[in-house]
Amino acid sequence: MLYFPIYNYTQGNFDNVLSMLKHPQALPGLSDGGAHVGTICDASFPSYLLQYWTRDRAGERLPIEWVVSFLTKRVADFLGLSDRGVLEVGKKADINVIDYDGLRLLAPYMVQDLPGNAQRLMQKSDGFVSTVVSGVPIIENDRLCSARPGRLIRAGQTGVST
Repeated sequence: MLYFPIYNYTQGNFDNVLSMLKHPQALPGLSDGGAHVGTICDASFPSYLLQYWTRDRAGERLPIEWVVSFLTKRVADFLGLSDRGVLEVGKKADINVIDYDGLRLLAPYMVQDLPGNAQRLMQKSDGFVSTVVSGVPIIENDRLCSARPGRLIRAGQTGVST
């Protein structure tokens, strides 16, 4: 399989990407955990953003507090989800506890678990100590728990609580 990204790497570095990320109207992508999972695996984008752009990049880095806000508050504000995106009294607080120094993406791998035995790329990560949704742990020590307390939300809803 060949993947040939060209437009974001025209100068042989990620300076163009950095400029786009820092643009005041930029939003992180929703990642493709759907239709194209057999050819690309970019659902790991939030982990990569934290790992590479705040810690591992040799050039200019982004402040971790900016990246966390970019991934949370900026998206919630854009979608009109006024009850989330920040840790404040009275707001929904889905929380990731991350071992920042241990955060890393593992190599993508192929699985055949879709209908018709279709393939999809998967990519795991290390460094997620805990993820809590609606007060219930859904990840502990990089492993999924059985609880699934989240539910579907719609853009523009206010006062959504799950």
